[in-house]
Amino acid sequence: MRAVGGRYSTGFARRSEAFGRRALRSSRYIYVYVCYLFGSRAQAVTRLQKLLAGAGLGSRRAIEEWIRAGRISVNGRTAQLGDRAAPGDDVRVDGEPVAVPTVEGAAHQLLIYNKPLDEVTTRSDPQGRRTVFESLPQAAAGRWISIGRLDVNTSGLLLFTTDGELAHRLMHPSGEVEREYRVTVRGLPTPDAVQRLREGVMLEDGPARFDRIEAVPGAGADATFKVVLREGRNREVRRMWTAVGHEVARLSRTRYGPVELPADLPAGQWRAIPIEAMAGVVANTR
Repeated sequence: MRAVGGRYSTGFARRSEAFGRRALRSSRYIYVYVCYLFGSRAQAVTRLQKLLAGAGLGSRRAIEEWIRAGRISVNGRTAQLGDRAAPGDDVRVDGEPVAVPTVEGAAHQLLIYNKPLDEVTTRSDPQGRRTVFESLPQAAAGRWISIGRLDVNTSGLLLFTTDGELAHRLMHPSGEVEREYRVTVRGLPTPDAVQRLREGVMLEDGPARFDRIEAVPGAGADATFKVVLREGRNREVRRMWTAVGHEVARLSRTRYGPVELPADLPAGQWRAIPIEAMAGVVANTR
């Protein structure tokens, strides 16, 4: 009986082992098939604020506030903090569809633009004026965000990026990123007026001062200066000069952080630069 039992036990073990191997192969086939169907999408699903920041819609912090306010929906449902989305999902802000990157982890871009006079720093203008965005190339992923603004009567350096986080850090007042301008004012300011601008003048939205102010040599009835400040309030340079009794005749931005406007870049033209050009500034604003 032991011999028979032994042969029975051995046969059962072999059949069990064969069944196990077949089951393992089947489970592997099922796993591969599931990955084939859903794997690429699973890898592309991204937290909503990260996805929209990568699309150049704003900083993650700003987008979180939009989510809390109920301004964002995904596939017809109001988004909640922690929600995720993927390229191809119907993502809307205030009911308007937005394009999200079709390539996960697409490299962000940075370019400089020499803004001419009479262009506006908006995506559209009710008066039909030309916008700076009309002169830019198509972004590889997401959309262009202007790092700061220049009013219609100011020319010079504008930076654009597809990285919402980068734009937020470079524009936020806590970053104290330097902006340099070349400004020509009507008349000849007195030393006292220049000193007031160094020490600070009171504007309707608070005090303001130039970190540096340097006269540019020249003859004539007007005076030209290089000025540096670390914030970007609306028409701030013009209002500061008005506070000391001088009207701005010409204003052009020549530098933003470490990036200077190239002398050989014509007005209305752009140039791509490595996004690493701002790496040091971003590290100091974290």
